[in-house]
Amino acid sequence: MFDYKLLAALAAVVEQAGFERAAQVLGLSQSAVSQRIKLLEARVGQPVLMRVSPPVATAVGQRLLNHVQQVRLLERDLQAQVPSLDEGGAPERLRIALNADSLATWWASAVGDFCAEQRLLLEHLVEDQDVGLKRMRAGEVAACLCASERPLAGARAELLGAMRYRALASPDFIRRHFAEGVSAPALARAPAIVFGPDDQLQHRYLAALGQEGGFCHHLCPSSEGFVRLAEAGFGWGLMPELQVQAELGRGSLVELLPQRPVDVPLYWHHWRNGGALLEQLTRHLHRQADKWLVPVVGV
Repeated sequence: MFDYKLLAALAAVVEQAGFERAAQVLGLSQSAVSQRIKLLEARVGQPVLMRVSPPVATAVGQRLLNHVQQVRLLERDLQAQVPSLDEGGAPERLRIALNADSLATWWASAVGDFCAEQRLLLEHLVEDQDVGLKRMRAGEVAACLCASERPLAGARAELLGAMRYRALASPDFIRRHFAEGVSAPALARAPAIVFGPDDQLQHRYLAALGQEGGFCHHLCPSSEGFVRLAEAGFGWGLMPELQVQAELGRGSLVELLPQRPVDVPLYWHHWRNGGALLEQLTRHLHRQADKWLVPVVGV
């Protein structure tokens, strides 16, 4: 049988990104948390953490973290069925990885009522839509919203719809860089804006236009900052249609190639044995997604 105090220590160290903060959350000394991790490693016969900063779960540590995530959700179901088991503590906190553009646009409106009704707290871990699933693979989150179609073992991936992106720039930027018209070579020569090193959206956009290879670009790991940089004339970039209606309306951003939007499919990944809460949230997201996301062609 598992000793769940030891598993709770492992989860706290990873979730709090260190032993000191994990000790504060658990109400223990840092030494006590360290001893629990060592005892867990002795029980499983191998390391569960790589002692780097912040600590990272090993392969077996990831499997244990995935187990902890699912147990927490199943315990919530049991407390609902047997109210006497509910100790009246703080509401459940669900850790979810999602892309910054969803968080900046439709996510809050889609899930706000659900969280209030279920007394659910969310902890959002922001990752690029192309790589967000790594958080779930590492056992750090119970669910993930990202562009990856293939589910992890023991999980489901369900298509919610697609976010539509449009290539935009400020009028001044367009006058400076596209005086002879917008073309793939001109886009590659002009400075672009990219969310981060994992963001390949602009790269794929240029490749679809027949322009392969590198291009100069700013890095801006903020959805709101991305739009502000574009308005200020830093560069061109692909931005969610949902996010830039006001800017398009007042003309501070202009579309470069109106006939070439990009639709990025979004998949909701969650553990198969995640209990009633995850199932309810999944059904709720399916109902809400039609209001905010566009259908995926061919699906």
